[in-house]
Amino acid sequence: MDFYRKYGKRGLDILIALIGLIGTFPIWLPIALLIKWEDGGEIFFKQIRIGKDGKKFKIYKFRTMVMDAEKEGKQITLKKDRRVTKIGKFLRKSKLDELPQLINVLKGEMSIVGPRPEVPKYVQLFEKEFKDILKIKPGITDIASITFIDESELLTGPNPEQVYLNQILPKKIQLAKEYLDQISLLTDLKIIFQTILKIVR
Repeated sequence: MDFYRKYGKRGLDILIALIGLIGTFPIWLPIALLIKWEDGGEIFFKQIRIGKDGKKFKIYKFRTMVMDAEKEGKQITLKKDRRVTKIGKFLRKSKLDELPQLINVLKGEMSIVGPRPEVPKYVQLFEKEFKDILKIKPGITDIASITFIDESELLTGPNPEQVYLNQILPKKIQLAKEYLDQISLLTDLKIIFQTILKIVR
């Protein structure tokens, strides 16, 4: 595990990120054109997240919400969120909005598999719980991503942010800590396969 964590994991990240970028690049232009056509806004969404060792970085996604969406609501996406655009609904459902994070992986800010990076606000609220999690790079997918693949469907009620903070985030943290004890090539390949299978289904 130590050898894979120190050397093999980064190699796997670069290999999969390059294959992913080359393989999906033909659909980047159509996606970009559709986003631009719908409202004329920015193609990419960039947001500050907390990475390894507590360092801040900008995560990249295809924009799925209206421009300046965070000024109109929470930093979480709710069920039937009015800020989500038409093309954004498709991108979110298919997870194609996550493709630009392959750039984050090549830059060394993220890994293919690892705990999903959170916004500074939530990390500060759970600072003690995130201490060990922030020892590794965040990832595009992990066990929590599979478990909560339709997370927005759970964020309902009068105070959906409290649902996230009291129910969903603690479970994500628990799953992330479990992953820390299981890091291996086999575990990462299994999570990648399960993620693809979940999306296809």
